[in-house]
This record gives sequence, structure tokens and C-alpha cells, in this order.
Amino acid sequence: MNATTPVSPALQSLQALPITHADVEAAAANIHGKVIRTPCLKSETLSTLTGAQVWLKFENLQFTAAYKERGALNRLLSLNAEERARGVIAASAGNHAQGLAYHARRLGIPATIVMPRFTPIVKVQQTESHDANVVLFGEKYDDASAHALELAVKKGLIYVHPFDDAQVMAGQGTVGLEMLEDVPELDTLVVPIGGGGLISGISTIAKARNPDISVIGVQAELYPSMYAAMKGQSAACDGDTLAEGIAVKNPGVLTSQVVRALVDDIVLVGERDLERAVSLLLTIEKTVVEGAGAAGLAALLAHPRRFKGAKVGLVLCGGNIDTRLLANVLLRDLARSGRLARLRIRLKDRPGQLFEVARIFDQQQVNILEVYHQRVFTNLPAKGLITDIECETRDRDHLDRLVEALRAAGYETRLVEAD
Repeated sequence: MNATTPVSPALQSLQALPITHADVEAAAANIHGKVIRTPCLKSETLSTLTGAQVWLKFENLQFTAAYKERGALNRLLSLNAEERARGVIAASAGNHAQGLAYHARRLGIPATIVMPRFTPIVKVQQTESHDANVVLFGEKYDDASAHALELAVKKGLIYVHPFDDAQVMAGQGTVGLEMLEDVPELDTLVVPIGGGGLISGISTIAKARNPDISVIGVQAELYPSMYAAMKGQSAACDGDTLAEGIAVKNPGVLTSQVVRALVDDIVLVGERDLERAVSLLLTIEKTVVEGAGAAGLAALLAHPRRFKGAKVGLVLCGGNIDTRLLANVLLRDLARSGRLARLRIRLKDRPGQLFEVARIFDQQQVNILEVYHQRVFTNLPAKGLITDIECETRDRDHLDRLVEALRAAGYETRLVEAD
């Protein structure tokens, strides 16, 4: 393009954005061989289940189990010798902390991470295991972030923002670059949004490679910050979401510019869809994914018509989920699908009643897990009693047949539903 060639308004707009496709390509060269080039594989089962053709980008296989390593490393590599000697600081309660700490140690750069005081101890220990200096401060992330900025000024440290930084955004964009190199036929990318760093980088490279590709962001219904910002709305962001990795109240300034220019739409997903997505990825793909990492699949489950027939790439952006929380998610999903159930059965106070009920369970080939026999704490008559039986069935139809058999035998039976 020479000096006399007119520049279209669309191109001028792209040139004015914080990063370009060249920045993402440069980041890919910078971090090559220093992070895992994770596989992008088609899931035949999820494709059948959702009605889309689904490819999964397994960023949960990074060393720290999240894509955040990419942007953190690219930012660290941009530092000069004097800046490296001073050290870096960040505020994070999760994946950014570990990614930055891990690569800072590899490069011999001192790292300080400010975390909220009530960060789970396992996350603190994992960050400290990378030789980072962990400072616990404040009740929430915003408190920790403000303190980190104060310390950066006071101690002369380089502040590494988790998403609102051009080098970080470009590094995260290498996820999308690899996806399109491995599966060039993808026509839709579904990307979780917290602060917007990941989708900014991915949309930048994706639109440069294929202007017709659709880039769709996903946020949790409890934290629709970017969704509201793009639609000119105000939104309350609060509550306990399974997708805490994208529970960001204030999206970035730089990332918002890119999202507004390049992202086609943002959809919201509820907690049930997030839970189901986590469960499906473990049971079908045998891969552990945190709530934020499962947001893309949750979007396909919540909005099936939108993605039907599309060739969709999903980013499994992280796999750091507490094992107890994961167990709870799996059990709740089994309950909702009818494979685990609690039945409340009213019995008469006569010998053999519990035996007769157990016999029906045996006839229906249903496994009894727990029995709770209640005589005192009930509003039934003194000779009445309630028995709660937790059981395991093959599916919802099997459970329905059991309930019908109990009622046919004269037992008042109801299902105690999971929330």
C-alpha cells in the first residue's frame, strides 16, 4: 500500500486497535517451545450431542493447567534486563498467578503475587511452589489489585495485568492461531470471557485469517460484565459461580475496544449448564476442566439452535478445579439425570414394611446406597414414619419404573429433587 492508496474506515479501525495479527504471530514465535502446543481434537460424541461439529482445544493440558501461561510469558519476554532485575508483580487468585510465577522462575525474574486473604490454601501453595512471594491482602480481587499497584509503585516492580495489556492479549491469541492452523475449516470460535484478554487475542488473529469466521464470547449469567458493556447496559455482577475464572466485574479498557470491533456476539450461560458441561467433559472426554474452561460447551448446551451444523472450536481454557467441588458437580449432575435419587417413602408402623420396600428395589434391580429412617422429627402421626432411600439407577426411565412399582404396592412415594 503506497501513500496515495486510500485506507478504508474498517481498516483504519483495525489499525487503531491495541494489537494486530502481527503481534499475535510475533508472540507465537516468542513462546514457541516454552509452552505446550496443546491438541485441538474433534469430539464425535459432543458433536452428536450438540448438533454442531465440535473441536476442543485442550489448554487444560498446559503445565499450570491453563492458557494464562501464554500471555504471562509473552509479557515477561518483553522486559529488558533492568526491568527483569526489578521483578514483576500481579494480582490474581488463580491461573494468572501460577502462569506468571512459573515462567518468572524459569527466566530468573523475581515475582510477587498479591492474593485475596481468603484464597483457597491450595492455590496459595501452588503459587508459592514456583518460588513467588505471595502477599495476602484484602477480601476480594479488587482489594488485592489495588494493593498490587501500590506495591508496584513503592518497590519499583513491573505490574503485569492479567488481561488489559497488549503483550498479554497477544500471547493469549496464540491459542486461536494454533486452532486455525490445526483445523482451518473452523467457522465458529466460542471463547470464555472474563476480562477479555483471551477473546481479544483470538478474535484478532481469527478475523485476520478468515474475516467470515464467527467469534462468540461466553459469560456466566452471574457476571455479565462484558455482555452488558457491549450492549450499553448496566449489570449487577455478584454471586458464587462455578466459573470463577471468568467472574470479572470490570472488563478491560483495551480488551473492550477489541471485543467491540471484532467479536460477533456474547451469550450468557447459567450455573446448571456450566455444571453439566464440566460433567460431560469428564465423563465423555475424560478430561478435567474448571467452570470457566467448560463455558464454551455450556454455551452449546444452552443455545443449541444457534450453533447447529456449525464447525465450532471450543477453548477448554483451564483445568484448575477443587476436587471436592468437582465431586459435588458430578454427583449433582447424576441426580439431575436420574442416575442418583433420593426417594421419600411413607410407611406404616408395622413389622416388615422396610423389608417389603427393599424387596421392590430388588425386583426393579435398583441399588440402595443409603437408608434414613425417620420417626421423631416429622409431622406425621405417632405411628407414622418416613424413610428416605438414596439409590442408584441406570437412567430416568429406570427411576420412573421404580417409583411406579412402589406406588402400585401402596406406598406414598415422592422424589426429593436436587436443586
